Amino acid sequence: MATLTALERRPASAPLAEILSLLERDGGLVIEGMFPRELIDAIRLAADRRAVLVDPGSATQGLGEDGAAFVGANTTRFSSLGKLTPAYFDMLDNELFASIADAVLLPTCGSYWVNTAQVMYIGPGEPAQVLHRDGNNWWEFVSRTWPNSPEVTISTMIGLDDVTEEVGATRVAPGSHRRPELQRFEDDLETVPAELGPGDALVYSGQVLHGGGANKTADRTRRAMHLSFVAGWLTPEESSAIDYTTEELAEQSPRVQRLLGHRSYDPRPHRGGGLWLKEVKAIEEN
Repeated sequence: MATLTALERRPASAPLAEILSLLERDGGLVIEGMFPRELIDAIRLAADRRAVLVDPGSATQGLGEDGAAFVGANTTRFSSLGKLTPAYFDMLDNELFASIADAVLLPTCGSYWVNTAQVMYIGPGEPAQVLHRDGNNWWEFVSRTWPNSPEVTISTMIGLDDVTEEVGATRVAPGSHRRPELQRFEDDLETVPAELGPGDALVYSGQVLHGGGANKTADRTRRAMHLSFVAGWLTPEESSAIDYTTEELAEQSPRVQRLLGHRSYDPRPHRGGGLWLKEVKAIEEN
């Protein structure tokens, strides 16, 4: 196999059509400056304050020995970011990510919501994570339609600090979203690191193989966060709908309310009917 080249990088000002073309071709790309530095600094400050209270390896996503290895023994993970800083809600209103998610997900759903927003601080000495596909969270559906399954999720890994290969930048196998012969998990596959500056984002398909890189340092932490959306007819990882109260989201935009499960879901946009209703009221206006 020919040596892989680095992931394509584009500024946030690049044409949307170009970004979507690269995403479709390679399965992922780095968008530089996708989120403003002021917002990133606010999230980084809140995340650092919370991280010291969370034990590395304590994330409950992984069950058994394999699950524990997946979440990382020296990796600190936590979500519910809107409880830590209102900057999180501004992140959800990012226009570029909204445009990308609309293009990728709306062909298969009426609307989408947050899958998870999770701080992922990889500590010194943490080995590389096994390569995986985010879409396999919904394995029963994906496995029955693979390799022709539609995109059901779109993900980002966002730099909260300088994220280099040395500290564990996420590794990606470009083009693996088009390779059905690859199994669900792969260890022996050539990958490239997605190095990030603060506010840069790796945007990637739910079908591309990727995984956290090894932190080869003795005293530095990889500071990044994951933000992903999922089709509205699927169950997300994070239970945002019960995490935030109606009062907490009252001043947020209709988009943020919908992303966090506080608006009903129309499976047939603009045709009436709805799911996720409260007290069987009529579907709320978009």
